[in-house]
Amino acid sequence: MRVGRIQTEDGPRAVIHDGVWWRAVDDPFAPAPVFTGERYPVEGARLLAPCLPTVIVGISHNLGANDHPLPIQAFLKSTRTLAGPGDEVPYRRGIGTVNMEGELALVIGTRCRDLARETALDVVFGYTIANDVTSAGQVEVDEKFTQVKNGINYTPVGPWIETSLATPDARAIVMHVNGVDTLESSTARLPSDLTDVLVYVTRWMELGPGDLVLTGAPATSVAVQPGDEVAITIDGLGTLVNTVG
Repeated sequence: MRVGRIQTEDGPRAVIHDGVWWRAVDDPFAPAPVFTGERYPVEGARLLAPCLPTVIVGISHNLGANDHPLPIQAFLKSTRTLAGPGDEVPYRRGIGTVNMEGELALVIGTRCRDLARETALDVVFGYTIANDVTSAGQVEVDEKFTQVKNGINYTPVGPWIETSLATPDARAIVMHVNGVDTLESSTARLPSDLTDVLVYVTRWMELGPGDLVLTGAPATSVAVQPGDEVAITIDGLGTLVNTVG
């Protein structure tokens, strides 16, 4: 099932794709979503960030990703960094290199904490693409990632949520900058698997419906400049496109 949010004349609407139309629903995370009767053409629909998280968690993959033997770690991003497909990411000058990072994001479907490995993936509502924009030039002076991860529109997400995605731990990721193939990787290259990520995060915090867990950039990070257009494609999830202002 494909779930999203679109802009309509009456404001944003949560919608489910029925194969022909976007059909509005009151709450896509409900066990049995209730359709409102509104429907919208797919062609020309303005897609928004597909969910409105209360929590956005990013993962620092320190297992095998570099030379220091730290365990898996996480950081928080302000929900005010959330952006949607096509939204512009303002480029802040004078802070060093700015990167865009293509990542698989887990969308949580139910309230959860202290998950066990055997059932961790049961709380995943679906999967989407995230662009974890990063002020890489601030890393050396900002060990808490406050300056590094929280610029305006630093978390574009979309274009929608896929609730059924076979083998999410082995999906190709391709990044294009200005229409040119730049990076190719796979979620199979993530040092920590999706189950480990959820077990770790929920050991320390509670998650709930619509929350996002960005699973890390498996060599999918590229420095950007004003005017660049970055497209991130994950097999089975579509393509998320954003520009740098």
